[in-house]
Amino acid sequence: MTTFTIGIDPGLSGAIALLRNGDFAEVWDMPTMGRGSGTKQQINSAEVARILRECPPCASYMELVGAMPGQGVSSMFNFGKAAGAVLGALAALQFPVVEVTPQKWKREFGLIGKEKDIARTVCQQLMPLAPLSRKKDGGRADALLIALYGFRQRG
Repeated sequence: MTTFTIGIDPGLSGAIALLRNGDFAEVWDMPTMGRGSGTKQQINSAEVARILRECPPCASYMELVGAMPGQGVSSMFNFGKAAGAVLGALAALQFPVVEVTPQKWKREFGLIGKEKDIARTVCQQLMPLAPLSRKKDGGRADALLIALYGFRQRG
């Protein structure tokens, strides 16, 4: 039987990943809309829903977002708004979702206390077919590893 798992890094530079039986199947950069970068950008919920409709019904795992030390109020609000947009699309399409703290999924892959880009290296080793060649593919790597964490939890 084929098992699909979705992993989501919900930030503006995040991604949505799909695994088939724990192996790379597809990854999409988080769709955004607006001009420029930062607060002028927001998650394109309609495009998130379109991507999710392409996925078979399956469990999804999303990084649990929260305030980070030194993060401004406006930045924190925008990050929460982005996560809410993704959660809304998942709920509308009736995808069960488990929110996972960064500490949990990162511990699974030995990433606690490591540089952010190390996740991309680890993911490339575990999923050599995943398109992760660019420095900016960190969100893709995070989404893929979140999905793999979820797949392993379901055992």
